[in-house]
Amino acid sequence: METVQSVQGPEQVEVSGETSVNVEALLDALRQVYDPEIPVNIVDLGLVYGLKIEGGKVNVTMTLTAIGCPVAGEVMADVQERAKETPGVEACDVDLTFEPMWTPERMTEDARWELGI
Repeated sequence: METVQSVQGPEQVEVSGETSVNVEALLDALRQVYDPEIPVNIVDLGLVYGLKIEGGKVNVTMTLTAIGCPVAGEVMADVQERAKETPGVEACDVDLTFEPMWTPERMTEDARWELGI
């Protein structure tokens, strides 16, 4: 198993076995998913905690900015849809976690600049 660290992305990226999935292409696809209340994508917001890639199967571990987010299902479905648009991705599962809780400190510098923080 190969572990890859991303500069502006999830804390943990694991790639197991043979795969044609490009991690950066997958992250670019996930950058097309936006938090419904904050006009910044989920990767730059720091909502994606981890990616696990095994062949053509991707598992995304992520959180939301708030536990009671009323559109959690829509965000997770959008993550699956965008991930499956990435070449080599055959299936995508999304695991939602609130450990650790999201805080604004998880945002990238680009996200902070975009929000004026």
